[in-house]
Amino acid sequence: MRELVIQLANASLEDRIRIIRGMTPAELLRLDACFEAWAHESQLPPQAEGWRVWLLMAGRGFGKTRAGAEWVHAVANSRPGVRIALVGATIADARSIMVEGLSGLLAVAALRRQKLSWEPSLGRLKWPNGSEAQLFSGDNADGLRGPEHDLAWCDELAKWGEADAAWDNLQFGLRRGRRPRVVVTTTPRSIPLVTRIKSDPWTVVTSGRTRDNVNLDEKFIEVMTATYGGTRLGRQELDGELIEDVEGSLWPRELIERARVGPLHHPSDGPPLRDKLGEDFERIVVGVDPPAGIGAGCDACGIVVAGRREGRLYVLSDESCQGMSPDGWANRVAAAVARWDADIVVAEANNGGAMVGSVLKAAEIGVRVRLVHASRGKAARAEPIALRFESGRAFFAGIFPELEDELSGLTAGGGYEGPSRSPDRADAMVWAMTELSETRSGVPRVRRL
Repeated sequence: MRELVIQLANASLEDRIRIIRGMTPAELLRLDACFEAWAHESQLPPQAEGWRVWLLMAGRGFGKTRAGAEWVHAVANSRPGVRIALVGATIADARSIMVEGLSGLLAVAALRRQKLSWEPSLGRLKWPNGSEAQLFSGDNADGLRGPEHDLAWCDELAKWGEADAAWDNLQFGLRRGRRPRVVVTTTPRSIPLVTRIKSDPWTVVTSGRTRDNVNLDEKFIEVMTATYGGTRLGRQELDGELIEDVEGSLWPRELIERARVGPLHHPSDGPPLRDKLGEDFERIVVGVDPPAGIGAGCDACGIVVAGRREGRLYVLSDESCQGMSPDGWANRVAAAVARWDADIVVAEANNGGAMVGSVLKAAEIGVRVRLVHASRGKAARAEPIALRFESGRAFFAGIFPELEDELSGLTAGGGYEGPSRSPDRADAMVWAMTELSETRSGVPRVRRL
């Protein structure tokens, strides 16, 4: 059946219509019911041996519920007398989503023309072979104390009111049968329990994005992506990313979101047009943290544009790049200066010294280049700028995912636990904003972009 799905996927529209029209009603029903044939790879059970927990973290609408229901239904039918725990955020959620929902167990069974015995008052679901599932709530941990199960399906674990206690009680009860297992279907949220489960050696993690579900309306995906794409909420709810706060972070995710203001232009519109921005800035600075080498394996060249207006600082653009030659990243700096009509370029000269100034001079940037030497670590230099964000005197004028990931990895005390080897984008932003923070004599120059 999966071969047929692959054939349909590779066929033209006319051939698809011809193939489907040639199928009998029974064949069409079997195709619809054969979840394994057309499911996304992340919706199928792990093939690895020895796993105890399958953690399916994905965006909304990806098909997490269908994947969980299909797995439970298959195992329940595989042998008689299987005992299953169905744990939702609440009993009402477990009933309305996991059992009675459009992608729940009753719907999955109906696709296979199988009738299950559902007793809502008891929260109990029975299969013809004697397998049985019982509803539990993540809000009532004591309800899971005592019962034994062969397997469990935990839905939206990140929403459970008594998450840690309920999970622990469930684990103690997963001792029935030869291979107790559990599937967790959840939209990722940074709570300690999800992090703990993810790090367990017997856990297999699969993920998926909202747009991976071909059954969703394209307009819905377009609107959601345009509205939330790139934001912390969008990365979590649409892309299924587990975005965690580093302990002691100078820029916790909550601070980043609080400091965000509307972008001066939408990234999909291309480079900003000066006559459309209509924003007055006293000064605009391009901060640069040059790389020490060349190639994909080297650090990025941090290039961040920041501006000052009415005493407040704004991150305007992240123009950073990686793998470019010195001439390449210098030309990128020159382009940023021209695009934003910047006053000055501030570049760290610790890596390369006078070479950094020479390269930027050769690029004919057209404004003064100030070379700075770092006497303190990146995180230490970042602390005064972080305080500006905390006190409402600095903002992100738009969405800058890679820069924000680096900032969230800078910790008080000088540490860095971010995604890249070095926080080059963050350092470029700090240099630019430090320049803007310094007191200048004279009347500030005001321009309209």
